[in-house]
Amino acid sequence: DPVADGPIFQEACERALENGITPRKCIQGVRKARASGLEIPIIVTTYYNIPYVFGLDEFARELEVAGVQGLIVPDVPVEEVNELGEVCRERNLDVILQVTPNTSEERLEEIVDVTSGFLYIVNFEGVTGPRKTVSDSTAKLIKTVRKYSDVPLMAGFGVSSGEHARKLVSAGADGVITGSALGEIYTDNKENPEEKLPEIGEFAREIKRGANEGYKEWRSF
Repeated sequence: DPVADGPIFQEACERALENGITPRKCIQGVRKARASGLEIPIIVTTYYNIPYVFGLDEFARELEVAGVQGLIVPDVPVEEVNELGEVCRERNLDVILQVTPNTSEERLEEIVDVTSGFLYIVNFEGVTGPRKTVSDSTAKLIKTVRKYSDVPLMAGFGVSSGEHARKLVSAGADGVITGSALGEIYTDNKENPEEKLPEIGEFAREIKRGANEGYKEWRSF
């Protein structure tokens, strides 16, 4: 049940399942990426049913062996994350939690005490998907989090332009997360998605330029 995923991710997951993708094949893909020389950190996102069926320790072990650095499980709240957190810490995996503009400050304190690697700032209520603007409430949330922790902050949900990245980083985020906007580009050519790679690359550069501009603005304050 894709509780946090909008239509673009839902359709992508349906296509993946129809083409035989499984969790183990995804982990194998990480191994191949590492074997080919990829050195940047890799974060896996999943719903809890998959590590639960694997067995938490087995799932964490396979991620560690494959070369994963962290795990995001959107449907595990802070009150229920202890068992997963303990298993992941034993395997040198960060467990990354999320906060939203509706998260109370009391709950926020609990979350920042548990999260590691970075904290995922959810820009708005609802599911993933491109948006035209970034809510002002996100900037307020970033400032609130900074009162409690200096953990790196990554803002996601709705990030689909360099201007979004600029606004979020200038507000104090350390970076941004984008996914549905990439999926949207790919769906323009489902038969030959590799032909969209140049456009994907340009989109990534646009996001990076926006983040760099936002960082300069933030440093100037």
